[in-house]
Amino acid sequence: MTVIAAATLTACGQTAEQTANNVPGAPPSLGHVHGLGIDPADGTLYAASHYGVFRLPDQGEPELIADRQQDTMGFTVVGPRHFLGSGHPAPDEDLPPHLGLIESTDAGQTWAPLSLSGQADFHALEAKHNQVYGYDSQSQQLMVTSDRQNWDRRASIALADFTVHPTNANTVLATTEEGPARSTDGGRTFATMPKAPLLLLLDWPSENTLIGIDPDGRVHTSKDGGTSWSTAGQVPGAPQALATNGSSEVYVATETGIYASRDGGRTFTLRQELG
Repeated sequence: MTVIAAATLTACGQTAEQTANNVPGAPPSLGHVHGLGIDPADGTLYAASHYGVFRLPDQGEPELIADRQQDTMGFTVVGPRHFLGSGHPAPDEDLPPHLGLIESTDAGQTWAPLSLSGQADFHALEAKHNQVYGYDSQSQQLMVTSDRQNWDRRASIALADFTVHPTNANTVLATTEEGPARSTDGGRTFATMPKAPLLLLLDWPSENTLIGIDPDGRVHTSKDGGTSWSTAGQVPGAPQALATNGSSEVYVATETGIYASRDGGRTFTLRQELG
């Protein structure tokens, strides 16, 4: 199957509609979401996109933070007002084309480089177990760091997304063209999971709960670490980003909207229209 590869390869492109909605000199609108996250400081939902990081209030329009229009490809919330990211600089910034690992400690108002500036373009990031796991699109390698400066290069694998076990730093699941794959050695080697559904995006909010979404927007859940799966709800459109906040709250971005579930992905409501 090639649908996951296609979704991965188009992850940093733009549709004609999105390009038209963000013309030079006009305020950028939220579109082409690469990542979602909840700030535990106040429960605010953030969306990292091709046009910057946006705050999504419960009421009202998305707010571009600090008018920074960097293409934030990888994005994860580490703690209160503490974000990690990667991607490409804004058109008016004199920075390397690949940002490497960058950090914000003020909820996206400012960003500082940490490592691999000019080298790595992380399309997926996750911070767990006092480590940062990243998937570098340039080398197609999963990489891990404990100090955010020095990186251990692990498996070379074509993946769309990955997630790390909440209590076991060595268990990592990745989504591939052949379906989800499991690593039990910290991402150094992977083996396919033959009974799992074809998934595009994955998150592991608690030890007993895995939540994934397939390329058609169907949500799948597992209560036993990925051994068995059941189908939950569905969102319209092609998924672009997935985030959870505990086992009940699920957020999915597609090319047309950001959807929220309060029941573990069984039902969704439109949180924010896009495009």
